[in-house]
Amino acid sequence: MRDIIKDTFPVSIQLGVLALFISIIIGIGTGIISGIKSDTWWDSMTILFATTGISLPNFILGIILILLFSHFYKILPPALWEGWRYMLLPSITLGFAPASYIARLTRSSVIDVMDKDYIRTARAKGLRGRNIVLKHVLKNSIMPVITILGPITAALVTGSFIVEYIFSIPGMGRFFVTAVTNRDYPLIMGVTLIYTVIIVLANVIVDILYTFLDPRVKLE
Repeated sequence: MRDIIKDTFPVSIQLGVLALFISIIIGIGTGIISGIKSDTWWDSMTILFATTGISLPNFILGIILILLFSHFYKILPPALWEGWRYMLLPSITLGFAPASYIARLTRSSVIDVMDKDYIRTARAKGLRGRNIVLKHVLKNSIMPVITILGPITAALVTGSFIVEYIFSIPGMGRFFVTAVTNRDYPLIMGVTLIYTVIIVLANVIVDILYTFLDPRVKLE
């Protein structure tokens, strides 16, 4: 059991971190643009993207990506974990749903912040739109996103069972499915404990980040 966890844990962490990075970049980026340009075609496309990402199961998305980029166009490898080209499809598959959720949440938060009095004051003072977005809108609309990053981080690392199984990734998720099938209870308990620790640590890190992003929050 120790050898399996020792060999597979780094792989699952890599997959989870890559998926988290993709979801944050795509989700926050599209959400901010959609919130600033609300009621436009970009906003409609973002809503369509978010709805599709939340509704589409990752195993269906993974199969679609494999068919398109591996079998039809033969751009990326369909399975295994042997280099950066092998990491793209599973990372996108795992990070697509969180990116959609972050985009929708960021959009709603940006729209709410854009109606605040201090934004109107900044515009009245003649500040550029880029400075308003970076210094005022982004800073005050990012807190709801930070709140969900803890559960999302834990979900990406602990919820990669199906993705690892589809792409034949030698991570803990794949062996967890095999352990359940074979009734390997010690391995199931070991993997479950590791996932529990990850969930707790992710939420603790988010709570600590609050103190740096919002001076009104203090750790007692």
